[in-house]
Amino acid sequence: MRLKLISPDEMTADQKAIHDEAIAGKRGAAPAPMLAWLNSPDMARHATRLGEMLRFNTIFPPKLSEIAILVTARHFTAHYEWWAHKRLALKGGMHPDIVEAIRDRRTPQFDDPKAQMIYDVAKSLHEGHGLSKPLYDAAVDTLGERGLVEIIGLCGYYTLVSMTLNAFEFGLPEGEVSELA
Repeated sequence: MRLKLISPDEMTADQKAIHDEAIAGKRGAAPAPMLAWLNSPDMARHATRLGEMLRFNTIFPPKLSEIAILVTARHFTAHYEWWAHKRLALKGGMHPDIVEAIRDRRTPQFDDPKAQMIYDVAKSLHEGHGLSKPLYDAAVDTLGERGLVEIIGLCGYYTLVSMTLNAFEFGLPEGEVSELA
């Protein structure tokens, strides 16, 4: 870990309020990257609120939103993010074969057209830095405009998360081993 994380008793009143708000939220805990973001309290406040909205309040169930998150985690080889969201994806009903394919950088086979579209959009955003006109049109048809905006938001937010976790070298919990090469 490159950054000394601030313990709750070392936090300023503003940092402590942000920390406590995160714990009182739907996560029930402070998300790992927020511990780094607390060095910029306003950023921590806004990023954590955005993250909670994208995790819990999009039009997609976890089985679908976790596709965008796992594609992002794998794109950045974000070990901590992958570890955390693999568990959430499986708990949300994602088939283990899909998780393994994303981990191994293979294209998963989806039965659900929305799942396929979320995967295609996330891959295109990360690898192609945008969406072609045909993919954009198909995404709007399949996901709706709100759905497309929220998938882009998930990819963007979890890019911030990945960069934070990687730059500060967040480690996995003791006893855990990364499965990303």
